[in-house]
Amino acid sequence: MTKDVIALTPKMPEIRTLLAGLFAGGPDLGVNALRDGAVVQLCAADGRPLVSVEAPVLVQVPGEVDRLLPGAAPPGPVWWTEARASTAVTEAGRLAGSFAGRLTTVLGGTVWPADAATTEVVPLTTDISANPVADTIAPAIDVLTETTAVVIQDKPVVALTGWLSDAFHTASGTGRSVQIVTPPTARLTLPARTALHGLPNRWVVQDPEHGYYDGLSGAVLHWHSGSFTPVRDRQGTTSVATPFTSAADSGDRQFLVALRTRHRAAEGLVLGRALETTWRHLTGTPPAGWSTAEPVNLPWSTREITDLARARAPRPTLLVAVGRPERPALATVRVLRTPAGVEEDVTLALGYGRDEEPPLAAIEALASALDAEHGLVTLLTSLRAARRDLAVPPHIEAPPAPVAVTLGGIEADAVGRRRAENPPTGTPPLRLGRALHYPLGDGTDAAAWAGLKQLMEWWKRS
Repeated sequence: MTKDVIALTPKMPEIRTLLAGLFAGGPDLGVNALRDGAVVQLCAADGRPLVSVEAPVLVQVPGEVDRLLPGAAPPGPVWWTEARASTAVTEAGRLAGSFAGRLTTVLGGTVWPADAATTEVVPLTTDISANPVADTIAPAIDVLTETTAVVIQDKPVVALTGWLSDAFHTASGTGRSVQIVTPPTARLTLPARTALHGLPNRWVVQDPEHGYYDGLSGAVLHWHSGSFTPVRDRQGTTSVATPFTSAADSGDRQFLVALRTRHRAAEGLVLGRALETTWRHLTGTPPAGWSTAEPVNLPWSTREITDLARARAPRPTLLVAVGRPERPALATVRVLRTPAGVEEDVTLALGYGRDEEPPLAAIEALASALDAEHGLVTLLTSLRAARRDLAVPPHIEAPPAPVAVTLGGIEADAVGRRRAENPPTGTPPLRLGRALHYPLGDGTDAAAWAGLKQLMEWWKRS
């Protein structure tokens, strides 16, 4: 698999230090720059990329490095410098390790994985002249076919990094799907899981005993016509891999929040406040940090979020936010400019252990605040049995069960007050100011989805 090596240093790697690290292969190798210098590559004489290095990122958010690289985090803010080695050349992985080891020798810090660190010169001895240079169009993509961009990852946690975001963007622009291949020990972050939404995008698990299977559906896969596709019998039926179905209940739960807000496009509009209000109601603190990718590296700032979204408008902006280590919390925010104004689509997940109670009692007050202060359109809360750390494992997980749904005053007016206040369930909603709040259950009964579906169909008839 591709060798990813990360240097975590207390000091910023300057250009001179980066170049010194890139001499890990000796003077016979060349250096190339991509994306206006954001990526530097160590290349063979024929131009073949051996190691790609992304620009260092200062991670200032407590607990973020340990979330993505468990056990690797040194104390305090660190500069995260990631080197990605090519799969096509045997020495590339050792070159990446030597690059990272040289950085930490000069600047201090640690290397992940620890056994990759070295300072030796790694000469290129593989005869590469007989192999064509791979046309992968993006450093993160390992295999490119007419239909699919394959990304091979060997990290314990596969996050929506700048590398991976670039792969999705590049693949989408060329009409290709993205398929991420990992060992069975890997997990996905929720942003990475969200980015994979929609087939033929896939998480492909390579199990040494059971072959390939889809880490999200369990379908047994094989490589066919340039893509990983389900294995089907003569009747067209797919089978589910045995490891996917073998999961024990740990007692952990996730509290899930999906909300949409709408604002009038105005000079004084500040984005991110709805998410901050939600975070405070449910955890007692604001988000710890935000970024456009993982690792989340910037301290929380609604002003900076607003400035970024305004600079990108009318293009949408996708953000990731995290909480403090003591309460696992992770959100994605999509800011959209629409004819109706500026909309924020937010999904937030919070993790709870067996002996911790999710904040179901805070939902009504949250819904009321979002409607009164932040232009609430809809709010849906649900509960599921899933990992406290919010990571997505390659085995079956129970679907969430809805707890409540709220129509903000904006949406209740659009549906029509008389209809919205007299649902077919026979139980009138609670009035929270102008908002209408519909309790659905306690998060343990999946049958509550039927009640939610009935409500949504009723609203659409207006």
